[in-house]
Amino acid sequence: MMSKEKVIFCWSGGKDSALALYKTIQDDKFEVVALLTTLNEHYKRVSMHGIREELLEVQADSIGLPLIKMYVKEGTNSEYERRMEEVLLGYKSKGITKIIFGDIFLEDLRNYRENNLAKIGFVAEFPLWKRDTAELINEFIELKFKTITCCVNDGFLNEENVGVELTNEFVASLPATVDPCGENGEFHTFCYDGPLFKAPVMFSIGEKIYKPLEIALEDSNTKGFWFCELKLVV
Repeated sequence: MMSKEKVIFCWSGGKDSALALYKTIQDDKFEVVALLTTLNEHYKRVSMHGIREELLEVQADSIGLPLIKMYVKEGTNSEYERRMEEVLLGYKSKGITKIIFGDIFLEDLRNYRENNLAKIGFVAEFPLWKRDTAELINEFIELKFKTITCCVNDGFLNEENVGVELTNEFVASLPATVDPCGENGEFHTFCYDGPLFKAPVMFSIGEKIYKPLEIALEDSNTKGFWFCELKLVV
């Protein structure tokens, strides 16, 4: 019997990550040795999703995998690339040279990831790549994953769409301009239960917070993002 290739999984804590991790674990080729998540060092939250570090820790513990926390301060691409290199080179010495991502169809993002990893002798794998996003979200729900929207882009959705359960009804209610998986950044999620988890992550839903963009985006309706405060219940 061939030994499995050891890999690191780039984990955001959301639905695409959860489905991609599920498929990776089901694949006989791979052994996931750890989850890697980028956090803002000052706020101690998952970058872009706004999820608190303690929720992320309980998530990883319920999944049963070690968590690698990669902290960033400035939020620039150069800082991200530098920190990623620092973290991954330690694992390269252990013979690990592959990272798994949950991206679905953004070519420029895939190229960015692959080019950065190639500089340090790593390769990327994308188990959800080019799958139909309507089929993916249906599969996610059918597998009985549970997730809640934690951040929405105001160019596509509004305050009412954040802090709600992702269900078939939610997907059916999305405007035609919104990808069913939010792959264009329309919304982000926090996955708290499902076939990956030994037990649900217990949390409470707090206030909704609007954060306008510091710098306006050209040719974009996005003026800011709605976040929902999720707090760990112990």
